Amino acid sequence: MRVVRVKKFSDSLIFPLGDKLPEQFSKFFIGQAHLNMLTTTGVSIGNVTFEPACRNNWHIHHKGGQILLVTAGEGYYQEWGKPAQKLKAGDVVNIPAEVKHWHGATKDSFFSHLAIEVPAVGGSNEWLEPVTDEEYLQLK
Repeated sequence: MRVVRVKKFSDSLIFPLGDKLPEQFSKFFIGQAHLNMLTTTGVSIGNVTFEPACRNNWHIHHKGGQILLVTAGEGYYQEWGKPAQKLKAGDVVNIPAEVKHWHGATKDSFFSHLAIEVPAVGGSNEWLEPVTDEEYLQLK
């Protein structure tokens, strides 16, 4: 049954699914995610796909921010101290530099977005604590 769900979701993708995240990134995720880097020239753009209930840790983009363009499925975006926002295909999230946040799939849906790194001299990402199951399972 899961194969059917994956196949149906992958048929809706604009860009290919990509490989499972390499260890250097997967350690900052709960669950399985896939990455297909579309370009690293000028502006880095990655197609990131989260399997159901997968989410990344809280993190901060220093100096440069990030833009998320949701392309398929349903997910969440949350800034520290604010309620989570539910996301669907067509949504755009502009994440300013220095804002602590996380994003990922809902419990029942795959979720895919283009992650655009806003270029900045000396820009970096700081990975922080995981989004706990207790926090995550409270989301509607």
